[in-house]
Amino acid sequence: QVQLVESGGGLVQAGGSLRLSCAASGRTYRGYAMGWFRQAPGKEREFVAAIAWSGGITDYADSMKGRLTISRDNAKNTAYLHMNSLKSEDTAVYYCATRPGAPSSYASLYPHWGQGTQVTVSS
Repeated sequence: QVQLVESGGGLVQAGGSLRLSCAASGRTYRGYAMGWFRQAPGKEREFVAAIAWSGGITDYADSMKGRLTISRDNAKNTAYLHMNSLKSEDTAVYYCATRPGAPSSYASLYPHWGQGTQVTVSS
């Protein structure tokens, strides 16, 4: 079983930046893609970004493109999400997830999830 632990969330002012981390442990395998999703109160969980094992393929939600950078350090079994120019509408719980194979924007394709980290952007 894979365990994922997110960190790096918190309270930030609009226009600020945050870097979220997702540390994987347990039965981690080569070839696993990592994804980030978020869920705001009263809303569906939505895709944010994803990255292939190699780091050579990345995908971003159109609504946040240009403000995000996803990366990973496989030696540390850790993925990162750097968010810039944060807006109040970015307030949500951010989750990381992992799946074998190619990255995907579909949450249902990820079998392993972390508990989430709260990001609150004050205006």
